[in-house]
Amino acid sequence: MFKILILQAMHALSDERCEYLIKDRLSFMRFLGLGLGDVVPHANTIWTFREALKKAEAVDGLFAHFDMALREAGFLAMSGQIVDTTIVAAPRQRNTLDEKKAIRDGRIPEGWTDKPKKLAQKDRDARWTVKYSKAKPREDGSLPPVDLAIPAFGYKNHVSIDRGFGLIRKWTATHAAAHDGALLEDVLDRANTASDVWADTAYRSAKNEAMLARRGFVSRIHRKKPQGKPMPDRLRIANAQKSKVRSAVEHVFALQKGPMALFVRTIGIARARVKIGLANLAYNMRRFIFLTGKYAAA
Repeated sequence: MFKILILQAMHALSDERCEYLIKDRLSFMRFLGLGLGDVVPHANTIWTFREALKKAEAVDGLFAHFDMALREAGFLAMSGQIVDTTIVAAPRQRNTLDEKKAIRDGRIPEGWTDKPKKLAQKDRDARWTVKYSKAKPREDGSLPPVDLAIPAFGYKNHVSIDRGFGLIRKWTATHAAAHDGALLEDVLDRANTASDVWADTAYRSAKNEAMLARRGFVSRIHRKKPQGKPMPDRLRIANAQKSKVRSAVEHVFALQKGPMALFVRTIGIARARVKIGLANLAYNMRRFIFLTGKYAAA
């Protein structure tokens, strides 16, 4: 059953679609060790098994167990770590302003308790956020008056990868409105052989800098542009050098958002943690296969 969840994470499959493809694809059958005449688990069975993992809070343990296997195989966390966050989309909720305010305040909106079926389909843990992106220069070289603002609804996947092998070593999941910098300490890997920590400007704060120094880490976090002033050349050059290292974490998210098509179809932060945790585990498995082939050939 665990292998089925890995297939789901790697191919962004719903329970019903996963059941169908197991019956349809010989490659899936071989991976699961099933024969043509064997019984394929029903979609409800897949859902029940994933719920059992959620109730047992077993995903963190599974991730740690595979990380231990990576270390025993020689893939130690080394050369420092890179921290970043990506938004994981969830189905958008259509709520009124009063309902949204009640959810933000931690209350159940009025009238929902009288409709248990409606309440069961409402995700009260996911949040809206706005992702800002730099606008591209116009043809004449001038910049638009505002940057791009893209609204998003769902959760966040906070990860720390090691610089040496690009494997996810620590992770956590929150709603999409959580501040990235507030989760820095939660994803730091203290087993990394080097003390350097790379991250973007969202993680730069006096509190985080003090925490890193206190715990023996060396901050390679991007520095922010002085408010109302142009970016000094020395900071711009320093940030550019840090970006050459920090950009490696974007490859993790590119795989999860691209081929793996990571999307949270479930309701609630507990189930979202299971989905995101399994996606991070599945990424490490794919990365492990790539690294094994790479160093075996060498």
